[in-house]
Amino acid sequence: MKILALDLGDVYTGTAISDSLGIIAIPLKTVQTNDLEDFLKKAIEKENIKTILIGYPKTMKGTISIQTQKIIDFEKAYKIKFPEINWVFWDERLTSKRAESFKKSKEKDDKLRLHSV
Repeated sequence: MKILALDLGDVYTGTAISDSLGIIAIPLKTVQTNDLEDFLKKAIEKENIKTILIGYPKTMKGTISIQTQKIIDFEKAYKIKFPEINWVFWDERLTSKRAESFKKSKEKDDKLRLHSV
């Protein structure tokens, strides 16, 4: 069973997908957040997705920020839109810095790709 992962942003959302064993994740696509619902409908059907991980941006102190609350609100809304999906929060502290360490981005396409990494 493949797992889809989301790095939600106000403008762009990075997506990654696991292999069929759920062991290795590869960057999939960066989509505009406004188009995310349509993207999810297609990806869930095409890839037979049953679980979606959502990056959960806690502060370094482990508290909830404004962005964290946006993610919580998103998850509540999308649980209703996609009730067949198991939604899981995943601590994403420092993941952007780690992704940037793989490749320094100067071009806009590279920066968009980092959302998926």
